[in-house]
Amino acid sequence: MELLALILVIALVTTFDYTNGFHDAANAIASAVSTRALSLRGALGLAAVMNLIGALAGTGVAVTIASGVIATPSGDAGLMVVGAALIGAILWNITTWYFGLPSSSSHALIGGLVGAALASATQVHWSGVLTKVAIPMVLSPLVGLTLGYLVMLGMLWAFRKVNAHAAGRWLRRAQILSASSLALGHGLQDAQKSMGVIVLSLVITGHQSDYSVPFWVILLCATALAAGTWSGGLRIMRTLGRRIFNLTPAHGFAAEVSASSVLYLTAFVFAAPVSTTHVMTSAVMGVGATTRRSAVRWSVAGDIAIGWVLTAPAAATIAALAYGVVSVF
Repeated sequence: MELLALILVIALVTTFDYTNGFHDAANAIASAVSTRALSLRGALGLAAVMNLIGALAGTGVAVTIASGVIATPSGDAGLMVVGAALIGAILWNITTWYFGLPSSSSHALIGGLVGAALASATQVHWSGVLTKVAIPMVLSPLVGLTLGYLVMLGMLWAFRKVNAHAAGRWLRRAQILSASSLALGHGLQDAQKSMGVIVLSLVITGHQSDYSVPFWVILLCATALAAGTWSGGLRIMRTLGRRIFNLTPAHGFAAEVSASSVLYLTAFVFAAPVSTTHVMTSAVMGVGATTRRSAVRWSVAGDIAIGWVLTAPAAATIAALAYGVVSVF
């Protein structure tokens, strides 16, 4: 029975990774497609491949998710906690995708874990949630916003004497590299969160005693994320590529470079799970603000911010309800 439950949880993790892929594919490709640097299918294919490579590049964030958010519950009850957390995250991902709202799959997963843990009276590592999760997730969009603004200002100065048409053509090509870099950072960050959930499940069931990540777990999560990315997320892509700010190749390149820099820093240096969606959206706002403040559609940004605030408690609530239903059986 426990083995069956473990297989079910792994299936839920794979489903979450897939929804994460199609939900967050827009992060890497929206600007490249909207500026016509890449075709839609070409951008999706590139993002899927780079997501796959990024997912194979590290495991520090996975260990943080596996050991730093909640205490390790035991047996079938522990798998119920993990399963309920995944249900909460998946349902919230699908809801926000339907409405075209760029929300955080990372916030949804961590909110789901906390909600299910509270419902089951499992200890939450609040200090770890604060230092390793909450603070980096609050600071990273601010860094993305500031970095996007500064990088764009630097580019405007560097290209001030260059022919605008020639610069646009060069930057459109450069966007292929910057979009690849961002997609790799997305794979590095987001696939690891799912890896951490599977590792937590393996420890719960006694299949391993430490929080190291087996290669088959890395490969499974990487493949599921890449497959979800290939399926695309056009609803959210329209929001990131056009509704916040009408991106040019220069703006798209600056936003992608800024966002990917934040992703690499948080993953490799701090092993902290941050939201690719939040970082990229903030970077788009930052580069847009260099044109003029009114160029950014701040009302759209406000709607997105509401989604950011609601994500963790909404996913936590759904997960707590799911645990209540599952525990009855």
